[in-house]
Amino acid sequence: MIETLVISMLIIAISIVLLCIKLILKENGRFSSQHIHDNPGLRKMGIHCVMEQDREAKEKALKLKKNK
Repeated sequence: MIETLVISMLIIAISIVLLCIKLILKENGRFSSQHIHDNPGLRKMGIHCVMEQDREAKEKALKLKKNK
């Protein structure tokens, strides 16, 4: 039981260190944004955030209602 706990804690500690290598080694190092709107490749393909797509759909629906 104790061996499993120690091994688990060791794996978690190693994972945290590996995740933080960029933060530790680079000056002004930080994690890049994981938001869709911050990804230039997805923007180029026209892929948007779900909330943004929902807002656009609501705006189009309002325009259609006003035009009728």
